[in-house]
Amino acid sequence: MMDTPAQPLYDLSPLFWLLLVGVLTALGPLAWVGWRNRGASSGRRLQALTVLTLFLTFDLVLFGAFTRLTDSGLGCPDWPGCYGNASPMGAHADIAAAQAAMPTGPVTHGKAWVEMVHRYLASGVGFLLIVLTVASWVGYRRARAARTAHGRGLDDGLTAVSPWWPTVTLVWVCIQGAFGALTVTMKLFPAIVTLHLLGGLVLLFLLCAQAVLRTHAVQQRGPVAVPPGLRRLLWGVFALLAVQVALGGWVSTNYAVLVCTEFPTCQGSYWPPMDFPQGFQIWRPLGLLQDGSHISFAGLTAIHYAHRLFAYLVLLGMAVLAWRLVHTPGLRAQGRWLGWLALLQLATGLSNVVLGWPLVAAVLHTGGAAALTVVLTWALYDSQADVLSPRVSV
Repeated sequence: MMDTPAQPLYDLSPLFWLLLVGVLTALGPLAWVGWRNRGASSGRRLQALTVLTLFLTFDLVLFGAFTRLTDSGLGCPDWPGCYGNASPMGAHADIAAAQAAMPTGPVTHGKAWVEMVHRYLASGVGFLLIVLTVASWVGYRRARAARTAHGRGLDDGLTAVSPWWPTVTLVWVCIQGAFGALTVTMKLFPAIVTLHLLGGLVLLFLLCAQAVLRTHAVQQRGPVAVPPGLRRLLWGVFALLAVQVALGGWVSTNYAVLVCTEFPTCQGSYWPPMDFPQGFQIWRPLGLLQDGSHISFAGLTAIHYAHRLFAYLVLLGMAVLAWRLVHTPGLRAQGRWLGWLALLQLATGLSNVVLGWPLVAAVLHTGGAAALTVVLTWALYDSQADVLSPRVSV
């Protein structure tokens, strides 16, 4: 991996211009929401903005996967700009020199643009969250003041969703930005890259929960009452998904996908040689162990096979949950989505192994994990335990 000692890892001089690009990127979606909901209530506009921000954040997670899988994470070796510039155009000479020294290295013109577009999109999502947070607090306080002044009345759901939801989400996206910076400055440190992926899914969870709650407020309805056992199953599958995503991120960030190139066996065996202590030594540089030696093939095999073995348990849990949801009035759509997405994950996971990790399948595999996070969050916040129900079975 190429070192760039002449370029500081952190150069904040292009920060203003980067933020300006983020504002300009967000103005289009904001204008679209305003035009589509002209004449609508404040609650309806907030709900539309939340859903749109969720959609764009999902796109950002997909583009982040594309950035990682095309080895563009170090396309600009500093943060937040590119060789101290707001775009690769200003860094043309530096990028050309790095590309000439190492044509297939981490710094090329194409990879620099991929990396910077990812940062522009992240800035745009950040600005949308600022607008959502400010609008939520303003609407909440106005609705509370009106209720105090005029007595109890309709507030269009403005007080039904706490403004602390978008506030926490805004704080979280700032933490995500910090992990994005560390991804670059720590040279794709596997633990940091994996945490960055998990942080993106937490962001989707927070936004989807708000979207569901605001939809309830606008439609003036509550969640679906379900047996407590089904709620436990939902949370259990969600926990399984979180562990599996962490394992999958660990596979990807350690480039351990291709240590097994057949299915259902791996290296001609159902239990190939594996070194779990090496594979799951968490805090270490890419490709190395804490003592500076290279991670062994058996260590990489342990990383891959742990993800594969846990996938069987996750798919079983999702199959049971999908069947239960499809037979639950009010949650059938979530059940169908869960079933189809589980099949997509199985197909793309197998494709990554037997077809040599094709880019389309790899991006779709990450996108499937993100979509499953959204669907499970949707089901969780669109349901509540029926304490009066005599059914407690899972």
